[in-house]
Amino acid sequence: MLIEEMKLLKIITLLFVFFGVFTNENTIHASVDDPNEYKVLSINNKKLSINNVEYYLKEGDKFIKNGDFDKAKNSYLDARKLAKQLASFYSDLNSSFIGVDARIPKEMQRKGKETLQILAKTNGRLASLYLKTEKPDVAVPLLIETIRIMSPNSTEGKKAYERLIELGFVETKFRG
Repeated sequence: MLIEEMKLLKIITLLFVFFGVFTNENTIHASVDDPNEYKVLSINNKKLSINNVEYYLKEGDKFIKNGDFDKAKNSYLDARKLAKQLASFYSDLNSSFIGVDARIPKEMQRKGKETLQILAKTNGRLASLYLKTEKPDVAVPLLIETIRIMSPNSTEGKKAYERLIELGFVETKFRG
């Protein structure tokens, strides 16, 4: 008998829920003026953002001005690591949505390009730091990566190749 009463109570509760016995008259409706306000990663200086890469670069620049090359190197390396992660994530999303929704790959290409530009900037700062601390062998791969990700015809690529000539790693001048 007790089991039947419990089943009946469950059924009555479900009927209230399904047939809307509870009215919407006193329901509070929330509205948001700025929908981006609640998008955690769209707010500045969050971990997965180009803004955070720029923050690391600025911190590295401050350390350079103060002569603290080790802290500057660590800050630039953090910027580089984050930029590479972002570029990889945008690339993955781009390839995942090709042929599914054309708008998403366009956005991912734009964001990916911004990320590669800041990665090139980070590589340039790191390479300069390594050259300043007499470690050209560590600077060369960074300069080559900049040429690879930005193309030899880009401003960043031309500067990187010029530095490779200055270091004596390559000899042929680029006419591009």
